Amino acid sequence: MKALRILVLLSFIGLFSCNNGKSQNYLPRSIGPVNQVTVVMDNELWKSQVGDKVREHFAATAVGLTWQESILTLNQVPPEVFSGSLLNSKSILVVKKDSVVAAEIKQDVYATPQLMAVFKGQTDDEIMANIDDKAQEIITSYKSMDLKETQTRLLNSLNKEGVLEEKFNITMSVPSIYKVGRQTDNFVWLDREIQKGHMNIIAYEMPANSFSTDSTLVREIVQMRDSIGALFIPGPDVPEKTTHMRTEPAFSPSIFPTEIAGRKALEVRGIWDIKNYPMAGPFITYIIDDEANNRKLVVEGFTFAPATNKRDDMFRLEAIMKTTRFTK
Repeated sequence: MKALRILVLLSFIGLFSCNNGKSQNYLPRSIGPVNQVTVVMDNELWKSQVGDKVREHFAATAVGLTWQESILTLNQVPPEVFSGSLLNSKSILVVKKDSVVAAEIKQDVYATPQLMAVFKGQTDDEIMANIDDKAQEIITSYKSMDLKETQTRLLNSLNKEGVLEEKFNITMSVPSIYKVGRQTDNFVWLDREIQKGHMNIIAYEMPANSFSTDSTLVREIVQMRDSIGALFIPGPDVPEKTTHMRTEPAFSPSIFPTEIAGRKALEVRGIWDIKNYPMAGPFITYIIDDEANNRKLVVEGFTFAPATNKRDDMFRLEAIMKTTRFTK
């Protein structure tokens, strides 16, 4: 009888442990490409001014691309079909009429990693006010989750050439599919082929006192990029003409403060083209204030892929470059 009681007690403990573990660890992996959101909304609400407000924020035009692409791709489904594999979507946005007014973010409700943003209100105006107030915070959260997931996948197969550490005392989680195409004392170019084009990462140093005043910042950044293009990134041969990469003259780049590896940095997004030749594409540049090494380190990603969307390619380049770490 004593042995039976012990067995029953152990079984109860085991069952409790399994159930407890299930609630914490049994969630399936989330699914869905980067920059895509499953929007759970009643069809009529989606077609109304509330749906317009959702699109205004979550499908706004992305900065620094060669043609108009939205910052996120929205896939709307009505609540009655939000089931099955859709529950495992990585990024979810729920918008509905409710007696409670709320705007909140929930983590790992049906899968992991997962973010579910919920907007509720009794009237259209209440819901739209919440969207205006919280949309940017939620977009940033979606992007951060996608960035982290992308960076985790980079670790599966890394480039082992070591040229970035050798030249600049940095490491970066560059996939093995990227190969060093060109290098000099102060310039490294890695690239990979993609459908209809290629993706590229370059790195170089600038003096620590570069870009001294805000009033000339844009002009100096353009001059820097154009001089590097003229030196190291030639275009196709054109009789009696000079061709090289430059910053597209018709579009001023956008500049944002950021941080890379704990160091202050500038993020620059814009369009590159080839002087005297019809080629162009988007670029994203990070200018990192590396006081410890008395320099500014520049890492840049750019894509050439005519007649294709480039938002997600640029997002992957961003993810790679943001893994930059300093070894000294």
